[in-house]
Amino acid sequence: MINVLLADDQHLVRAGFRSLLRRDKQIQVVGEASTGDEAVRTARSLRPDVILMDIRMPGRDGISATREILAFAPDTRVIILTTFETDEYVFAALAAGASGFLTKEVSPDGLRQAVRVVAAGDALLSPSVTRRVVGQFAHRPAAAPNGNRLSVLTEREREVVRLVATGLSNDDIARELVISPLTAKTHITRAIAKLGVRDRVQLVIIAFEDGLAGQ
Repeated sequence: MINVLLADDQHLVRAGFRSLLRRDKQIQVVGEASTGDEAVRTARSLRPDVILMDIRMPGRDGISATREILAFAPDTRVIILTTFETDEYVFAALAAGASGFLTKEVSPDGLRQAVRVVAAGDALLSPSVTRRVVGQFAHRPAAAPNGNRLSVLTEREREVVRLVATGLSNDDIARELVISPLTAKTHITRAIAKLGVRDRVQLVIIAFEDGLAGQ
């Protein structure tokens, strides 16, 4: 069973998500929060598997709440929800450790699938959000490569991480490198382990910060 905490300042939004998630017998909503501070307190008490976290809430925002929650509950997965994909806090939320970013217009099946994906240890970004994150980095000064951090990767793993940073799925990477999707996933899993990061979202961040993306 996947235990979920809903954190959103709008009661109707929480009620809607709760109703949608209850249709999946493997998912149960164990708590709700209407502010960032309440989300932190509730997460500390309930230790949910997944948190659906709104960015903009009264008082402490979702980014700050995410950062604090993951400090004491690193195995918890956070999906950031927002009304607009153009939200200026996209990258900050991912850098805080969020495992996914979705708009509130996500389909019912898409929402349930998102919860299952991050609960399984994977990460997700909608294609349009991925393009936005990549676009944000594209307009930043090029980062100096950090050879020490990336030197632990094999040449193939570096190539796979570079492709992850372009927003490609495992299937896309497999086609690009003429390998199987399972092999692509294995390379990603090994890169995550070697770099000591949470998921593929953090791989994207490292790829840009260390100058691997864009090569």
